[in-house]
Amino acid sequence: MKTVSMLELRQNVQAIVEKVERGQPFLLTYRGRPVARIEPVETTTQKDDPFYSLGELADGKGKSLSNREIDEALYGE
Repeated sequence: MKTVSMLELRQNVQAIVEKVERGQPFLLTYRGRPVARIEPVETTTQKDDPFYSLGELADGKGKSLSNREIDEALYGE
């Protein structure tokens, strides 16, 4: 894991964030001591969740549904 100081982070935040987006984790140091990790967030969509297929389910002929009605239709809640 690469180390980055607070000063380096402030000076190069965009470049560092872009590296994190590509999968590179960093150990953040403050006054020479490790204080935090900066690492990519896992952003896997839940493909089994019917919410992500709403566009395929809609036909444009029905009435608009409230959020509660959508939840009830998809999840039975």
